Amino acid sequence: MSQFHVVAAKSELSEGGQLYVELDGEEILLCMHKGEFYAIAYFCSHAEFGLEGGSIRNGCITCPYHGAEFDLSDGSVQAPPAFDPIKTYPVKVDTDTISISSTPN
Repeated sequence: MSQFHVVAAKSELSEGGQLYVELDGEEILLCMHKGEFYAIAYFCSHAEFGLEGGSIRNGCITCPYHGAEFDLSDGSVQAPPAFDPIKTYPVKVDTDTISISSTPN
């Protein structure tokens, strides 16, 4: 059973917001899209550049460096040049806080 760790207050992220989190040696990007919170691998699987700052649209994040696109919910590749999916992490949202498990989905 994975253990969840509080990583942020809900008020720290607004629509389209992104927050870098390091948890148990994992580098994670916490994102908010259409009122939902997603935790994904911080680095793009194409060239290991950070996804932070990438645009978020239609449930996907686009790498700001080479344009690879990943589904926020399952990490699957939606557009090249990436071919490998990225990790996603379970998220729990309470009244005021957001918790993430460092064990990927």
